[in-house]
Amino acid sequence: MDHIKKSDPIPEILSDCIQNRIIDLKSELIDLRRDFHMYPELGFQEFRTAQKIEVYLQALGFETHRIAGTGVVALLDSGKPGAVLMLRSDMDALPVTEVSEKDYKSKNEGVMHACGHDSHMAMLLVAARVLKENKASLTGQIKFVFQPDEEVAGAIRLVEEGVLENPRVDGVMGIHIWSLIPSGRVSISPGVVMGGLDVFKVRVTGKGGHTGYPHEAIDPVIAASSIIQTVQTIQTREMDAQKPTIIMFGKIQAGKKANIIPEEVYMEGTIRFLHTFDPDSSDNPTQKFIRICEGICQAHQCTCEIEIEHENIPLVNDEKMVRLAKQTAAQVFGSPDIIESGKYIASEDFSEFSSRVPGVFIFLGCANKEKETQFPLHNSRFNIDEDVLTKGVELHVKGALEFLKEK
Repeated sequence: MDHIKKSDPIPEILSDCIQNRIIDLKSELIDLRRDFHMYPELGFQEFRTAQKIEVYLQALGFETHRIAGTGVVALLDSGKPGAVLMLRSDMDALPVTEVSEKDYKSKNEGVMHACGHDSHMAMLLVAARVLKENKASLTGQIKFVFQPDEEVAGAIRLVEEGVLENPRVDGVMGIHIWSLIPSGRVSISPGVVMGGLDVFKVRVTGKGGHTGYPHEAIDPVIAASSIIQTVQTIQTREMDAQKPTIIMFGKIQAGKKANIIPEEVYMEGTIRFLHTFDPDSSDNPTQKFIRICEGICQAHQCTCEIEIEHENIPLVNDEKMVRLAKQTAAQVFGSPDIIESGKYIASEDFSEFSSRVPGVFIFLGCANKEKETQFPLHNSRFNIDEDVLTKGVELHVKGALEFLKEK
């Protein structure tokens, strides 16, 4: 990785030409984003989305191939020796019903691009176009990766199918639209920047009975309610305050009638942590969660079955890649003052790539109250300030040029 070092910036004439070209393509960029937004598809169901990406790239002269079913990969080879950079965009939407009066609102009922992946695809496609047009200024190779099913940890499928090989990737960059940051600003930080995510499923089993004769039954509802309350002490009593942890229950099912003590209670939720842990360590919040669940069930004469899915590991930014990204952002926005530090406990499976090769994940602000784009991710009213899209493309293009520059 010693080819990543502080160096002279991109020549001003090339930098200006790239910026002007991206501005020229702004209408195309917005049209792409809006088309993706109108036809959102869930993870591993991105059939129309993948086809549109392929058609666009093939029209530019790229050869494309599929990965993990609906994923799309294209390679730009400069014909000169050098490093290999992977630029990644996610593709999938969420099971959310959009609330919007926009002409380009979702046409697929109950499905919405509420996490900005429509923007990510549009930015990377236009970046691929601009980089191909500037092939003569490149060294090495750029791998454009459009990944399905980010919302449910689809990245590992791509890793298993060899996305980081043939050619072997030396570095990876990604951008996420972020409504926690005002438009015109970015967040780029070294170290852990997004949380790990474990998903739990707990089934508490007791002995059903009549609510008039509770002594004849073993009530799993009492045990489940005690679990819900007690595991919250993990965050405040068992974890270092410098290691943020959130335990949330998102689904609880029990019983069918008011006068029947149910046989079991079923619960689902998430454990998020903004730090790295050995999965089997007793210091891991998930292991603490399991201990409390089993202890409470034993105290209430119930049994429990616990299923843990380790969905995402924490996302760690490489220091050298961060330095490169900050240098690029200062060029793109004209000042280093737009760069914020930030850590976010939401999770992202980009971590599967950055845990294997040096990577950087950039958060591009899109919040603008005047344009009503300040709603949080995953909200039914989520939208973006489309004026920031050109900056995202420029970050991709100039970041790639910086990464691939000769020593």
